[in-house]
Amino acid sequence: MSARATGIGSMPGGDVLGNEADNSRAYAEAVRLVAGELPDLLHVPELPGRGAGASLTGRGLALLSGLAADLQPAGWRLTDHSGMDHRRARSLLAQDLDVVEEHTQGFGGVFKTQVAGPWTLAATVEKPRGDKVLSDHGARRELAESLAEGLRDHVADVRRRVTGATEIIVQIDEPALPAVLAAQIPTASGWGKHRAVHPPEASALLGLVLAAVSGAGATPIVHSCAPDVPIALLRGAGAGGISVDLDLLSPASYDDLAAAVDAGEWVLLGAVPSLAPQTPPTEGGVTERVLRLLDMLGLEPTERLVVTPSCGLAGADPGWARTALELSRKAAANLTA
Repeated sequence: MSARATGIGSMPGGDVLGNEADNSRAYAEAVRLVAGELPDLLHVPELPGRGAGASLTGRGLALLSGLAADLQPAGWRLTDHSGMDHRRARSLLAQDLDVVEEHTQGFGGVFKTQVAGPWTLAATVEKPRGDKVLSDHGARRELAESLAEGLRDHVADVRRRVTGATEIIVQIDEPALPAVLAAQIPTASGWGKHRAVHPPEASALLGLVLAAVSGAGATPIVHSCAPDVPIALLRGAGAGGISVDLDLLSPASYDDLAAAVDAGEWVLLGAVPSLAPQTPPTEGGVTERVLRLLDMLGLEPTERLVVTPSCGLAGADPGWARTALELSRKAAANLTA
């Protein structure tokens, strides 16, 4: 069997100033594109161009259980009661899943959904009285527990809607995790940085969320298109797969990447640019790039090896987004497991 292809999640389209009908059409088009180009591993498209409620953070907050949030001038903040933007984020997610359900009738295969991880949420959301959740041990654990509980419900909802899914993958997006570990998250004043989170604590809190996904019967993987992705930490926390940008992958991570492939885990390789380059890659070029990496690692393609764009496609023009997914699909078909 050949390797597979999928998208990271975000797609171009939608307009924060557009009317609801326009945004609904844009989302339906994104679902049709993903279903047409990625039949072996469909994913829930995300259109952050529709506004804060459709952003990575807004989507994550929409899944929280028992916690409320509101959009402030400085960004998202936890509150006693859900504000209008939080309610809209939840409504938008439910509407999007309605569209996904409609367009996946008759689908049978692996299906993926995505959500911001606990450390990225802690680094981007403020406590009720200001400053990031990251600054408070108790607050960040409460946020992770709320996300874990919400994900249990989300997996059940996806399974009910996409009845033909043979496996459900939940991609935990952690673009901020390397910065959290390296004390690179700015404080509210902007004059300092939050203290580094030590790897054991980072692993424990992430593991709480990953365990909730596993307990709900889905496969948790972790994605980060940032430099210095701590692959060993992610696998140790319970991730059943990883997703990385090949352009940012350090040679120091090769052994950990090889261990994940060798263990039969899901390994998503970002091999296609997420923005249109001056000289677009060819199908053969993308295929060769992945084969060179596998040869360097002494490994063969597997059915759980997945070719993807390097990161989300929200910043791409619609033409390149389609091309990037097509290149990913064709390159994956050339890799015989």
